Amino acid sequence: MPKEYKTPMLDELEKGPWPSFVKEIKLAAKKNVMSNDLLGLLERSYNERLGHWKHGGIVGVFGYGGGVIGRYTDLPEEYPEISHFHTLRINQPSGWFYTTEALRTLCDIWDRHGSGLTNMHGSTGDIIFLGTKTDELEPIFKELTEAGFDLGGSGSDMRTPSCCVGPGRCEWACYDTLQRCYDITMKYQDELHRPAFPYKWKFKFSGCPNDCVAAIARADISIIGTWKDDIKMDQAEVKKYAENGVDIFNDVVLNCPAKCMKYDGDKLEINNNDCRRCMHCINVMPKALRPGDDKGAIVLIGAKAPIVEGALLSSVLIPFLNIDDDEEFEDFCDLVEEMQDVWCEEGKNRERVGEFIQRVGMGNFLEAVGVEPIPEMIAYPRDNPYIFFEMDEDEEEEEE
Repeated sequence: MPKEYKTPMLDELEKGPWPSFVKEIKLAAKKNVMSNDLLGLLERSYNERLGHWKHGGIVGVFGYGGGVIGRYTDLPEEYPEISHFHTLRINQPSGWFYTTEALRTLCDIWDRHGSGLTNMHGSTGDIIFLGTKTDELEPIFKELTEAGFDLGGSGSDMRTPSCCVGPGRCEWACYDTLQRCYDITMKYQDELHRPAFPYKWKFKFSGCPNDCVAAIARADISIIGTWKDDIKMDQAEVKKYAENGVDIFNDVVLNCPAKCMKYDGDKLEINNNDCRRCMHCINVMPKALRPGDDKGAIVLIGAKAPIVEGALLSSVLIPFLNIDDDEEFEDFCDLVEEMQDVWCEEGKNRERVGEFIQRVGMGNFLEAVGVEPIPEMIAYPRDNPYIFFEMDEDEEEEEE
């Protein structure tokens, strides 16, 4: 019989209006001895104010260097069922589209070989399997691959690419996020499974500037949908919004970050040359306003959360890319590989590419990867160009 643990401190976390992770662990503990020991260790950690986990170093499946995060408790004699408690990252389908059959298959595999605890999904996007023993890693991997799933990324490799639902469910998608996320995943299998970078590298694909996967704040390479031409506008629908109580002047015009809109109580005007493609006006009046027809993506580089250094937001790298075009997509991939080569050659251990660019300077980085600086490469829209443009000898002679 599994040991029964008293958990007064954890019980407190079940109180209140919000769902509790403690409740879920208790449900799993009724049929899984690993989850039961986890309850006991967690209660002890709360009482002692001391974590009892240690990182497991390198542990994984044959042929892969990523996808498994090794973890052990430092009290294996007292909590033997979680002496090993490894986490697996499972590569999620593009846009997180599942059938109920696929979800049941994943849960059945995990019930047979692990704690039964899952996290759907981690910040990278993966399906997270929380807690299994070393001897179970290969059997889990075998069953996952037979079911059509693969491990995701972990460590200093390309992390599992993720994307929004894109054209699968969203009318604002400016390119096929699902296809390009899949293409990148398949193209860079070696980089995904075998860590060889200074640190992690994340791709995230958002179909429009609403950026539903928060790529601009979290991804080393953000591919965010946009458009080049004018916002499409239906003045009759604008009037309907006004008649139905929308305060167009205060809720739309005054909230425009570019201040590129005018409204006289009858007609809405947009100076599209100054539009920053933020989507605010479209979100407020979706029947009246829509993205233009000349659609593509903007590519940004260098975001990260605060780990070694502070947080960074992405900076513009390519202001417009017709990423649905196969030839332009291949050119983009060539640039990605050139950037990775420079970063791998010159980057420090545990230095994200954004930190590397911050250290060497964007101008030097662009020169190293063979990209010409352009005015759109700015830190903040309409504000602060951070690249110093230098004329070469031929241009200086022309000036003279």
